[in-house]
Amino acid sequence: MATSYDPRYFDLLARVEDRHFWFRARNQAIGRVVKKLTGSWSNGYRVLEVGCGNGNVLRCLESVCVGGAVLGMDLFEEALRHARQRTGCALVRGDVHYSPVRAGFELIGLFDVLEHLEDDREILADLHRLLPPNGTLLLTVPAHMSLWSYFDVAAHHRRRYTRTELSKKLKAAGFEVVYLTEFMAPLFPLVWIGRRLAKLLRKGPDDPETSHGLTAMDFTIMPVLNGMLTAILSLEARLIGRGWSIPIGTSLLAIARRVA
Repeated sequence: MATSYDPRYFDLLARVEDRHFWFRARNQAIGRVVKKLTGSWSNGYRVLEVGCGNGNVLRCLESVCVGGAVLGMDLFEEALRHARQRTGCALVRGDVHYSPVRAGFELIGLFDVLEHLEDDREILADLHRLLPPNGTLLLTVPAHMSLWSYFDVAAHHRRRYTRTELSKKLKAAGFEVVYLTEFMAPLFPLVWIGRRLAKLLRKGPDDPETSHGLTAMDFTIMPVLNGMLTAILSLEARLIGRGWSIPIGTSLLAIARRVA
């Protein structure tokens, strides 16, 4: 799993995540969904984020799950170093295959992690074991192999998903899919066009350094565009919070429940 991510991105992301429209929009969508899920739960429930990275989403979970205890787990110490500065949540370094934490979490979050891992079916089975009957898994993944690009190469992605593929893999792991939607819809045409134009700048189909350079450019914050996309995507997050199914997007969000 050590090759599942490039640790040099942690420092770069720590500098931009709080302001970049994509991370802000994802947090808004996740926050609204989690607030709706946990709103009726009794105090004392437990939440685990697997692959918590720099703690950007973990901080969002901490603010929403006021009646619960939130724990973050990541494989990389470089990530946890940033997470400790961002959140007061308990943190643990660990591999979900050999989890250092006990089962019994009412909610597990897995946000843009599954696509990095070679055996996603096995990961989903591991997460299933950490949940009690009727426990909830909330996850996000990138969508559409047609959008595969230098970004996926640099990020060490193994795949991008379709609705059908993700749904089938969740069901095979013993989950009931409660909600599944695409999101980041306004970005789809921009990403589709941008990825194809970027191919003109590449040295080869999988050149790591060129991919890294282009990916770093994607995280550049252009104030006007960043503000516009933040505002537009905040409206989409409201729709997701209300349970709307969005037909197109660059990412997928799923709520799955362990069958009792």
